[in-house]
Amino acid sequence: MKIPLKYIMRNFMTRKLTTFITIAGIALVVFVFTAVLMMAFGIQKTLVSTGSDDNVMITRKAANSEISSIIGPDIQNIIRTLPHIATESNGNLIISNEPVVIINLVKNGGGVSNVTVRGVSPEIDKLRPQVKLIEGRMFNWGLRELIVGDAIAKRFPGAQLGSYIKFAGGDWKIVGIFTTNGSGFDSEIWGDAVQLQSAFNRVSTVSTVTLKLDNPENYDSFRKAFIADRRLQQYEPIIEKKYFAQQSEMLSTFIRVLGIFITLIFSIGATIGATITMYSAVANRTVEIGTLRSLGFNRISILAAFLIESLFITIAGGAVGIFLASFLQFFSISTLNFSSFSELAFSFALSPTIIVWSLIFAIAMGFIGGFLPSIRAARMNIVTALRAG
Repeated sequence: MKIPLKYIMRNFMTRKLTTFITIAGIALVVFVFTAVLMMAFGIQKTLVSTGSDDNVMITRKAANSEISSIIGPDIQNIIRTLPHIATESNGNLIISNEPVVIINLVKNGGGVSNVTVRGVSPEIDKLRPQVKLIEGRMFNWGLRELIVGDAIAKRFPGAQLGSYIKFAGGDWKIVGIFTTNGSGFDSEIWGDAVQLQSAFNRVSTVSTVTLKLDNPENYDSFRKAFIADRRLQQYEPIIEKKYFAQQSEMLSTFIRVLGIFITLIFSIGATIGATITMYSAVANRTVEIGTLRSLGFNRISILAAFLIESLFITIAGGAVGIFLASFLQFFSISTLNFSSFSELAFSFALSPTIIVWSLIFAIAMGFIGGFLPSIRAARMNIVTALRAG
């Protein structure tokens, strides 16, 4: 089967206005489609990077999030007796009993949003070494002082260094701002776990217990010892990174499904535009089609020629849309995390998989939009087509 490739490229370049309009429409739809996938992937990337492979989180079974999990002091003591928990040089276990609560803060530009406040233990620097103070200092243990993630400091005017936040009947001073380079912890506020327990009348009850393993390969042994203790049947251990990855599933899936549904509606218009463009091309090139047939190109070759031309247009539009969407990586936004019901800041993230799916989406629009016009061109009678000139 011969395909008139030079003819395809010549027409692709000569019909500049209609080609440009179609490419712009396809680019817009692909931009939205890519942006949606980048948003969902950005949320996943943010929450997955929140955890560590050598940390284990223990929560109450059936708890949807940390704020709905409760672990009493007796269970906390039992957990400390389990094997394979890493220790500091002085013999202290690297473990953090963490109460997690939600407070309301006023955002930049007005409006109120939920923010996660996490109580941590003194071993936190060994447990989460990725936490780096970028302003101020670490809070003093035993005082109502806080450090805030840089994402919170940027989005909440009352969460600046030196400010006071009022909750649980008291004023808490912000003495430091920290970063974890884009993880979910950047959207949290941290303080002394004992002070938070006292402020919220939790006595010694916490939301989760997070510990560091002496070796990540010992997780299975740790889990077996955990399950073997009947006193811990109502609780569940999970690798910290896996836990936060699971927390991202609901929100990222919702954004992906809703975004793709909206994009599909937009794609109908873009596909119709491609169809009209190709029908117009067929109508304006009737004599050319007849000439190609008389030169020996069969119906399949004509169909393939117009279909390839349609695909060229949509691939070009898809490439432009992906290129424009790639600049979204320089922006960060925030949304409500469905699992914790609190503020979560994240950046758009592009991956090779997203690029491939966006191109497939563009090609699908080109194939659907160009198929019927291509069939019409292929079915033209040679004599009729030549007489039309």
